[in-house]
Amino acid sequence: MARTTPVKNAWRAIVWLTAITVGLTVLIGAGSIFGTASWAPKLALDLEGGTQIVLAPQLESGQTVSGEQLNQAVSIIRDRVDASGVAEAEVTTQGGTNVVVSIPGVPDEETLNRIQSSAKLEFRPVLYTDVAGTAAAEETPDPAATDTPSGETPTPEPTLATTPTAAPTDASDLNWITEALFDEYTNFDCASLDTFSVAPVDEPLITCEADGSYKYILGPVEVEGSTITDASSGLITNSQGVSTGQWGVFLTFNDGGTADVAEMTTRLFGFDQTDPRNRFAIVLDGQVISAPTTQGIITGGNPQISGSFTQETATVLADQLKFGALPIGFEVQSSETISATLGTTQLSSGLIAGLIGLLLVVVYSLFQYRLLGLVTVASLIVAGVLTYLVIAYLSWRHGYRLSLAGVAGLIVAIGFTADSFIVYFERIRDELRDGRSLTGAVEAGWKRALRTISAAKAVNLLSAVVLFVLAVGNVRGFALTLGITTVIDVLVVVLFTHPVLQLLASTRFFASGHPLSGLDPNALGAVYRGRAQFRTPVAAKNKVGASREAARRQTIAERKAADVARPTTDSSSDGKDS
Repeated sequence: MARTTPVKNAWRAIVWLTAITVGLTVLIGAGSIFGTASWAPKLALDLEGGTQIVLAPQLESGQTVSGEQLNQAVSIIRDRVDASGVAEAEVTTQGGTNVVVSIPGVPDEETLNRIQSSAKLEFRPVLYTDVAGTAAAEETPDPAATDTPSGETPTPEPTLATTPTAAPTDASDLNWITEALFDEYTNFDCASLDTFSVAPVDEPLITCEADGSYKYILGPVEVEGSTITDASSGLITNSQGVSTGQWGVFLTFNDGGTADVAEMTTRLFGFDQTDPRNRFAIVLDGQVISAPTTQGIITGGNPQISGSFTQETATVLADQLKFGALPIGFEVQSSETISATLGTTQLSSGLIAGLIGLLLVVVYSLFQYRLLGLVTVASLIVAGVLTYLVIAYLSWRHGYRLSLAGVAGLIVAIGFTADSFIVYFERIRDELRDGRSLTGAVEAGWKRALRTISAAKAVNLLSAVVLFVLAVGNVRGFALTLGITTVIDVLVVVLFTHPVLQLLASTRFFASGHPLSGLDPNALGAVYRGRAQFRTPVAAKNKVGASREAARRQTIAERKAADVARPTTDSSSDGKDS
């Protein structure tokens, strides 16, 4: 079996890093050619501008929106937007009634559906249903327009009853259907259905199937969508656990919703009447998305919605319901393009600040570590390339947009990344002061430095994750870039910085401790070789600075050991003289 050497390990790590970089490059390049990818990351609202959508609440007559309802709606809509990726969107209130959603760039159709759809879900019992006609039924003729003999007054049509003949006993009672309501149903055209119309929860509703195939008379609301605690999409399975190939949405209700569902299904399942009295309609934004027959009493609070779903439509609906049904319905009042709040000037200023910080780090590295500082420069370049590729990929695949706060996170990451190299270099220097060869110092220093770097980066990553989870808006962009650069920092140190030093340690220039290498043992103040084997610093004229450096860098233990060894040497010399 071939022996593994530091040089072989170094080349293996560099090959892995090259494969990752090339893979990301090819992926984004293919996406830009065959898809919608771009080499330039998308910019956020503060740098590019975007689209502003104003949502107005749809309220019943005399009803007003409360501050609690509005805040809940803002929270739900923000969750919906964030579900499509970190888009740096802003969701605020306006005038105490409207909700304003500002989205960077031009949002796609799926994102608009998430925002504009109120996802007001209701469960109503079916009272009557029939196939919807291709056109509305003939309207009741207007008495004033009827041809009558001259001088005669037309006889008005009798007024249809608008109140039940008997008080309904439950939501499935047919007494809800008055003469006026059935006449309205007969003349109702599904093409004129307003999905943003608000129907009182305690009154019957005339509506249609989402595809316009059936129209319904539904009883009052029995289960509110706001009682849903979770929703997911997936393929429906039969009782044997075999997939039916049909997509559905699976709901979970809270205790109140579970009790309401159990009460409704208990009554519907117990009906002796045939279809449609044993069915309940699932109404989303005024349209029936499914009207299944009650196959049993649902007491566990986990019903499923089936219908003409595709994977995409089922996922979108599940996301809308998972984040909670809005307490009130909304409609789009206006949608307009808005300009950037900060613009390219601030972006340029941020990039200039980043370049200045990078230049200072490079100058410090070259001054402190001589040619070894070039490893820092190369590592920062590699980290920068990987970070750019990752951000471009996230911008393409997950809707990420780079804001000024995100740029700030990248600038801060320059210092954090340089810290890792400094920790590693100083550990190597400590090993050289202990009298190790450069190859041994690189390997021993790496083992110790890796523990320190891992602990520090774990704290940075934890901070970024907590900030991302708890924050909203631009602050999440800062947290995301900080977390990305932290992971890339560790990746670069492991797959590039350490392997490069392993390769440099095998060269004569660095291994011999050339003064320009930054790894000269004499310049570093190495004062002993091996365990308790001290050597006297060279007293040559050109080594005076190194001797002072050696004395200054000695630890307390080293000074005590040197003091103990010095009198012994002096007494031995005196004995020889006598």
